[in-house]
Amino acid sequence: MELKILSFSWESFSNKNVVSATIMTWIWEITILEDHSPLLTSVKPSTMYVIYKDEKWTEKRDDFAIWKWVVEISNNSVKVMADMLVDIEDLDTDAAERARVKAVELMEKYKNSKDKVDMEKFIEAEDMLLKSIAQLKLSDTMK
Repeated sequence: MELKILSFSWESFSNKNVVSATIMTWIWEITILEDHSPLLTSVKPSTMYVIYKDEKWTEKRDDFAIWKWVVEISNNSVKVMADMLVDIEDLDTDAAERARVKAVELMEKYKNSKDKVDMEKFIEAEDMLLKSIAQLKLSDTMK
């Protein structure tokens, strides 16, 4: 099965020998295998696990933190478009934790503001929080 993951940050993953891909949708976690039924669904901020065969046909696993968008499955091909894709090897847990703390602070500031709440800024802070949580969840797989 072929898998292509593209993100708006220009990070990508592509492999034509994927055994399985496990991803969290907004409804449930799914594992995509060979001959999966066609599907188009949205992706929840979470981790994604990919098992594939390398050039020596040895099974390998790669883990990613992924941020919302869409997955399309058809004809043994899986295409994922995501706002964020962080490979476990590129993960900076300290930066993710700082982003989480900053996001919580901003959300509290906006929530407790006596003035009119700027919903756009609140949503940006919430997005920052969810992205950092996905990355921190990925770091848990390293332990």
